[in-house]
Amino acid sequence: MDLAYIPSPSRGVLNLGPIPLRAYAFCIIIGVVVAVWLGSKRWVARGGGRHTVGDIAVWAVPFGLVGGRIYHVITDNQLYFGEGKHPLDALKIWEGGLGIWGAIAFGAVGAWIGARRRGVPLPAYADAIAPGIALAQACGRWGNWFNQELYGRPTTLPWGLKIDKTLADGTVVQGVYHPTFLYESIWCVLVAVLVIWADKRFTLGHGRAFALYVAAYTVGRFWTEWLRIDEAHRFFGLRLNDWTAILVFVGAVVAFVVVGKRHPGREDPDSIDPQATKERAEAAAAEAGEPAADAPSDAAPERAKDAEQPGEAPVELSKDSEKPS
Repeated sequence: MDLAYIPSPSRGVLNLGPIPLRAYAFCIIIGVVVAVWLGSKRWVARGGGRHTVGDIAVWAVPFGLVGGRIYHVITDNQLYFGEGKHPLDALKIWEGGLGIWGAIAFGAVGAWIGARRRGVPLPAYADAIAPGIALAQACGRWGNWFNQELYGRPTTLPWGLKIDKTLADGTVVQGVYHPTFLYESIWCVLVAVLVIWADKRFTLGHGRAFALYVAAYTVGRFWTEWLRIDEAHRFFGLRLNDWTAILVFVGAVVAFVVVGKRHPGREDPDSIDPQATKERAEAAAAEAGEPAADAPSDAAPERAKDAEQPGEAPVELSKDSEKPS
């Protein structure tokens, strides 16, 4: 008999009349809100506008959700395709299944589109939003707790996770397992703290804070993935996501080092958000009662005319002065 363990919720859906309220979706929404809130604070501190992060997130979030689902369906296709499976289940995102690798990749495409429309350099935006993404992942992992999924090996530790569920194929799972969702959630919080600290301590810029986030996250993900026992494709003894974590870690470290040599320091605050810089200049000019820089005053033409006639005009000699004495 287990003396202590973390209980799993009896259900992950609350029906409000005909409308199902799913805890998994709420965890994702909370994560998005936290990421945008923290990202906006960091962006403004870097010299950007208050609404820039939210405007770009409108593009990044939908792309990220689609990308995360595509990655999950491709890498876990055995869950949706084949004999006795239902391909339409691949569309049921509320039942869980978002691959972070696909979410980041596709989310970056969406962010690039939004940043390009706003005139914002993507690396600077990525640096500002990086710790917020880590916190969003920390929130999202609790959706796995509500769905009783992505747990690890059996354990007798007091913080083990109690699982009692019936799988789609009728298999009953009961026991106490490693709460890998909790491990990864805690790790993501630590990653966010690390990125915020390193960013302030070493003035990271040009995408280096984002690269640090990616590298740090993959270290913890490799360990939690190693603990998991759910069905997954394996190559040379390692799960597919472990291999992905290794490759992404190497890429992030290389990017961090190379970019640091080519672009030390951080971007000029006035260059990361041209629209916000212009708005600040206009607001400052209006407060000072001065005309905007691109709207010359009525006196400008007169000043220009005077500038064309430097010095005093020559004195005209009288006729008498022209005669020799």
